[in-house]
Amino acid sequence: MKRNQVLVVEDEPVTRTRLVGHLRADGFVVGEAANVAEARDLFARMSFDVVVLDVNLPDGSGFTLTREMRARSQVGIILVTQRHEETDRIVGLELGSDDYLVKPVNPRELSVRVRNLMRRVHVAMAAEHSVGDDMSFAGYQLDSAARQLRAPDGTLIELTRGEFEILAILAKHAGRPLTRQQIVELTLGQSPEPMSPRSVDVLVARLRRKIEVSAKEPRILQTVHGIGYRIAVG
Repeated sequence: MKRNQVLVVEDEPVTRTRLVGHLRADGFVVGEAANVAEARDLFARMSFDVVVLDVNLPDGSGFTLTREMRARSQVGIILVTQRHEETDRIVGLELGSDDYLVKPVNPRELSVRVRNLMRRVHVAMAAEHSVGDDMSFAGYQLDSAARQLRAPDGTLIELTRGEFEILAILAKHAGRPLTRQQIVELTLGQSPEPMSPRSVDVLVARLRRKIEVSAKEPRILQTVHGIGYRIAVG
């Protein structure tokens, strides 16, 4: 049985207690940390499905911790900050976070986002142990079961969960242009998830840097002006 484990990393005691208490009341198993050092220790010793991570911590940056966690795990990451700048959200996505909230956080909204993200994480974990169909495009091999991408020369290309999900959807519909909203819906289903049309753009840009000869002149992952994106065939 899944324990639905969440790690809340927040240095402000009152805020942390409020968020942890609400998540526990909603049935989650919750660990808590007040700084980067405590978060690293808990993350190394325990298994979490989702991390709710304050960007501004007394001994380091939540962005740095996001990079470290993403390099080691496909855990779901929700960044929390007091800042409203669009660039902060984009930086978080670039580093591999899944969602982004601005303080003050509504505990009920956080609980919904955690539950929805956790559902995605569990689906991804289940997919890693199931038999899936391989897909190919432009010499690349996308292994749905292993959730891996291999280049034409056999090199393994590391993908975040979001990158894999978008690439798998486009590969499944190779040659067919999909709107950003279609990609969001096909990737996340009907539940309200943190993926957005803007985050699709960010993830596509990251994918192009990994699979295109020139990310500025993409030949594989193409933009269809006025519509969205497609993977070229032939």
